[in-house]
Amino acid sequence: MPRLVACLLALFNLSLIAVPAQAADLRDTATLEAFVDGVVQPLMRNENSPSGVVAISLDGELLLAKGYGYQDIDARQPVDPAETLFRPGSISKLFTWVAVMQLVEQGKLDLDTDVNTYLQGFSIKNTFAEPITLRHILTHTPGFEDGGLGYLIIDKPENLIPLREAMERYQPERVNPPGVQTAYSNYGTALAGLIVEQVSGLPFTEYVQRNLFEPLGMAHSTFAEPLPSDLVPKMAKSYKVEQGAFQEQPFELVGNFGPAGGMSATATDMLRFAQAVLNGGELDGGRILQPDTLTQMLTRNFTHDERLTGMLLGFYESNHNGHRVFGHGGDTQWFHSNLSIDPENRLVVFVSFSGAAGRVPRSALIPAIYDEYFPAEVKVPSAPAGFKERAAPYAGTYAFWRGNFSKVERLFGIGNAVQVVPTEDNTLTVAFGGGAKQYVEVEADLFQERDPGLSLVAGISPSKIAFQRNDAGEVTGFVMDGLVFMSLRKLAFYETPSFHFSLLGISLLVLLLFTLRRFFQRREIAAYNPADRTAIQAAFYAAFLHVLVAVVGAVVIATVMDDLLSGFPTPFKAWLVLPLLATLASLYLAYRTVLVWSKGALAGLMARLRYTVVTLAALALVWFYWYWNILGFQYL
Repeated sequence: MPRLVACLLALFNLSLIAVPAQAADLRDTATLEAFVDGVVQPLMRNENSPSGVVAISLDGELLLAKGYGYQDIDARQPVDPAETLFRPGSISKLFTWVAVMQLVEQGKLDLDTDVNTYLQGFSIKNTFAEPITLRHILTHTPGFEDGGLGYLIIDKPENLIPLREAMERYQPERVNPPGVQTAYSNYGTALAGLIVEQVSGLPFTEYVQRNLFEPLGMAHSTFAEPLPSDLVPKMAKSYKVEQGAFQEQPFELVGNFGPAGGMSATATDMLRFAQAVLNGGELDGGRILQPDTLTQMLTRNFTHDERLTGMLLGFYESNHNGHRVFGHGGDTQWFHSNLSIDPENRLVVFVSFSGAAGRVPRSALIPAIYDEYFPAEVKVPSAPAGFKERAAPYAGTYAFWRGNFSKVERLFGIGNAVQVVPTEDNTLTVAFGGGAKQYVEVEADLFQERDPGLSLVAGISPSKIAFQRNDAGEVTGFVMDGLVFMSLRKLAFYETPSFHFSLLGISLLVLLLFTLRRFFQRREIAAYNPADRTAIQAAFYAAFLHVLVAVVGAVVIATVMDDLLSGFPTPFKAWLVLPLLATLASLYLAYRTVLVWSKGALAGLMARLRYTVVTLAALALVWFYWYWNILGFQYL
């Protein structure tokens, strides 16, 4: 065995740094609680997270269930892990997937049949020849674009609509053939919930209540929205920080997409579900799945690269210090949660923290537990000599396939890109979200992090990345270990944030300078001949309108940003009129530019050239509006 290890290290050009570590004993509950406190409490305090909960079980034995902070700040009511409800967000999807598999068990659903076979009242668009199946949906490979602004999370019960109506109204565009790229899809999960509803004949919330919550004894869990009256006093309130104080926020309603994230539950209830999964589908005499079905569910069904973790059916894999873990994370606007199931060690961890930055303690705790209780040798790879000479194909700007392409929501992803840059020391630097890490080539198109202790961004620190190539051998994208449900594509130069910000900045600067100059020269312009005066006025109004689009847009978006999840406020809709006016003015300006050149208007070649530059800047912004879907009212 030592010789085998040595050979492998030589093969991958790795050098081992032995880190002697004595694993702590998880069953020492006093030490475990002190350790968790030491991780959680400072992060909650630093990130203004008002409430949180941690629940840990080992081989079916509850080791720790502890609440942090206050369920109700004004009443100083502490969190009770067995009574206080949190919003697990997308962890709700696991219950939808189990519901699907229950119907598969019963022969009512087939994972590889066109989903349109099961839908009643509407159908999924036939954009590609290949139909979408439930297997595609359960592995996040149906090929849908992402979406959610204005309807995914709302705060007014009167805006809730039936699930079937929501699925028809908010059907996203299909941007990839199914089974090709992973792109996390809330719509896909909600669609699966609708199929459960239509095939079973029960409303989705009632189906889950009868077939999952009741058999597992999950007495403090529900998908119902608004909450049932008996659970309202038990719900942890939502807060955000305003002017240095916690301000209560409305209960988030995910009902339009309920199967994708509408659940409310206690930490101990979540442990019961996870324990049933570990037990082969049964807990305390209540069974939700047969062992064979659960085995099928927990088998890898899709991966972009076998050297990385992959998608199971609904669950996704992670790797913590060499231990295969599956589960799911979840985020609403005000709650951030994670459910981790480790079959090897029979370990379950559920965490949930409230507040806008609750994702920080949520993301930190589980890796910290593995570092403390399941430490591993740190493998530090050495960069292969000469890699920088062949690194160019990997360099570029990448974006997640999970994104919006057809609606105004696309604009809000303008800066969401990942930069891959070769370095002089034969590594690749991968940067996004304000963080960066270096990766070293260990196999063909496979790279491993150079410094495992560094974080890329909060909660995202992939140990490996694998690049994708097309049939011509060109690098077209990559996927991150642990983020297997969100692959990335390589952007053309005109798709990159740097190109668009440069285009926007230069064009606006040209138009602003022209507007200011012509404003202060308005008396001189009044003396021009009618043709020249008309041309100058056309350019002035076009330039002024484009500057107005930028200034008003920046103010409006900053003002209504927190409201966009639940709807598009009137100021935002009104702002969308301005790009239309600026576009009409620009088209007229283009017409006047043709006349300027054909009629010899404006004195001198330089004057006509300056006029043309203004026209090109205005038309460039029209293209910008078109590209980012703000030309028109494309918000639903």
